[in-house]
Amino acid sequence: MNPGDRVRVEHDDATDEGVLMPTTDEDHLVLKLDGGYNVGISREEADVEVVESGVYDIEESEAGGEASEIEFDADLPTVALVSTGGTIASTVDYRTGAVTARFDAEDVLRAVPELAGRANYRGRVVADILSENMTPAIWQELAEAVKEEIEAGADGVVVMHGTDTMQFSAAALSYMLDTPVPIVFTGSQRSADRPSSDNVMNAVCAVEAATADAAEVMVCMHATPSDDDCALHRGTRVRKNHTSRRDAFETVGGEPLGTVDYERAKDGQGDAAGVSFHDDYTARGEGELAIHSELATDVELVKPTPGMDPAAWDYLDGKDGVIVEGTGLGHVHTDIIPRLEELVEDGTTVAMTSQCLEGRVCDRVYDTGRDLLDAGVVESGDTLPGTAKVKLMWALANTNNPADAMGRDLEGELTEESQPWT
Repeated sequence: MNPGDRVRVEHDDATDEGVLMPTTDEDHLVLKLDGGYNVGISREEADVEVVESGVYDIEESEAGGEASEIEFDADLPTVALVSTGGTIASTVDYRTGAVTARFDAEDVLRAVPELAGRANYRGRVVADILSENMTPAIWQELAEAVKEEIEAGADGVVVMHGTDTMQFSAAALSYMLDTPVPIVFTGSQRSADRPSSDNVMNAVCAVEAATADAAEVMVCMHATPSDDDCALHRGTRVRKNHTSRRDAFETVGGEPLGTVDYERAKDGQGDAAGVSFHDDYTARGEGELAIHSELATDVELVKPTPGMDPAAWDYLDGKDGVIVEGTGLGHVHTDIIPRLEELVEDGTTVAMTSQCLEGRVCDRVYDTGRDLLDAGVVESGDTLPGTAKVKLMWALANTNNPADAMGRDLEGELTEESQPWT
């Protein structure tokens, strides 16, 4: 019995079957179950049967070793792996217990050997940060790097990114780039050396999506807690809704743009056979590559709450733009409305979103809303607050009328009417 063997363990009136992991020791067996999770079982009173030997060469693949040598195959698509850091490119420092971003794009290929043979890869590092340290300046570098990779012939781009702010970066590139090929963000909730890591499946599915037909900016992450499907979320409609679940990302206000069947993706070789789409999309090659990377960075997102000190709004004076994450249909305390009116009169674009996860802003129902409209506040429909901030940063720098742009759909962020999704 060796790491990589498939074993069946009977213990405590239960039976578990999975791949024996190298973290097994003399006291405990560690199995990776078919659902992707690891389970530890005491060796005491455990009856172990080897079902199949050498199912997976865990020791070789997890040890790292020499750099991967991937030969060019003219029959395979070319996928650019652009790394910004994050948990998918991280490991655990066992001295401190901290997760540290350590891998560049080439390390990702070594860490995820399942990527080999699916595409011809080019690796590129834009940043080596955890995503809480992301900045608009790095968005601009990332957009330029992705553009250059597409110009160099990439058939698709996979951006390795930390999950905490992935939705912001995906939204930013949605506005900054017109793309003729897929741009797919992916990451992992759990690093490669932790139980039930999602890095392999997410990376494989992201590469599969990068060879598919939708020339969109998408986020590819687990669709369920198990290793079955990945969801493809449009970059302007996605939100991280859980701190740690593998299916933390959701399309708000609708269904994901598409899905990737992991089993079919594993069997395919750059043919996108596992990818299916559920909504209209921009087809590969339909648009021309262009970049519009200017951003007005002096934009804030504020969230009014009961009892909030009106003085907290003073720091907004002189800002280029303000996104208000209002309550309900898009409201603030009535005492705040004169402050917002002053901001508008001083040239600040103020747009309203909602703290609610579903539904849209409508400031024509109650007096507070009508007073906000009279003050010059712009409705942003059902645009997500984070997306709205990125959109306003982009609109201020790239349109003649940013207030008008905030009320129109530019990249799938604003639907014509909200749907009663259950």
